[in-house]
Amino acid sequence: MYGLAKKILFAMPPELSHEVALDWMGAAHRLGLLKLAMTQPQKPVEVMGLKFPNPVGMAAGLDKNGDYFNALGDLGFGFVEIGTITPQPQPGNPQPRLFRLPEQQAIINRMGFNNKGVEHLVSQVAKRTFKGVLGINIGKNKNTPDERALDDYLICLRAVYAHADYVTVNISSPNTPGLRSLQFGESLAQLVAGIKAEQTFLAERYARYVPIAVKIAPDMNDDEVRAVASTLQDHKIDAIIATNTTLSRRGVEDSPHGAESGGLSGAPVRDMSTHVIEVLTDYLGDSIPVIGVGGILCGEDARAKFAAGAKLVQIYSGFIYRGPALISECVNAYIDH
Repeated sequence: MYGLAKKILFAMPPELSHEVALDWMGAAHRLGLLKLAMTQPQKPVEVMGLKFPNPVGMAAGLDKNGDYFNALGDLGFGFVEIGTITPQPQPGNPQPRLFRLPEQQAIINRMGFNNKGVEHLVSQVAKRTFKGVLGINIGKNKNTPDERALDDYLICLRAVYAHADYVTVNISSPNTPGLRSLQFGESLAQLVAGIKAEQTFLAERYARYVPIAVKIAPDMNDDEVRAVASTLQDHKIDAIIATNTTLSRRGVEDSPHGAESGGLSGAPVRDMSTHVIEVLTDYLGDSIPVIGVGGILCGEDARAKFAAGAKLVQIYSGFIYRGPALISECVNAYIDH
């Protein structure tokens, strides 16, 4: 079925096909068709103190506003991460801003955190029927100065805390100017210190501890990765998601869209992401779990992430190219540590 749907969807402009696919999926969920058609792979794992039905999740970016996560859950994901969400709604970058590179099994996007704002997302999460683990990915508005970034993250954290199973701090999208500078040095230390302080306050207020993950970029050398890991370890961050999209164009130089600006995902980022996971786990051991994402197009790709030390994996571009069958493939590739 997905092969036919993919032919129809890939005949449309990428952003339109994204919206149409989500609408189809949402309708099938409301009619109860997804649960009838899909199996729910079970391979329970515990990470961040949370019990996951299986170790394969949907990465942030597909369901930015929390409109479709219940439907995604019907497809068999053990966890779904929604967002990136910002305090205020914003339109994102001008279109076109999403490009398929099918020969390379890749996608380039420069969406720019287009979303309906955190209040909308919270209203959608209130309708939750999904039984798996729900992550909410938070960011800053484009017009918020870097020195005020913490304010935006705290607004989002306070709004979503009572509704999330974990919260991801996105400081690694290449499509919000200045955002990646928050990954380094004193900027990172101040940001995570402020977020952890608020987490402590909210945990007492709600009598419930919600883990905090930080999502990092693949475009760092090994020393930079270790420096980031050290800061996150010092501040007792609960998990690291490795990695976001890359600014590199290695492997897509000959594509008609290879020179488009934005973040590259899919097969070309696979080895970069896996290497970052290896560096992180070599440095951190078991002190902080790593969630692996980037270039998972088949079960063997997921197995490589697990072998590198990832406790969980997420898919996105591979899901676009392969469809729901990829979920069970990745579950079956799970390697326990």
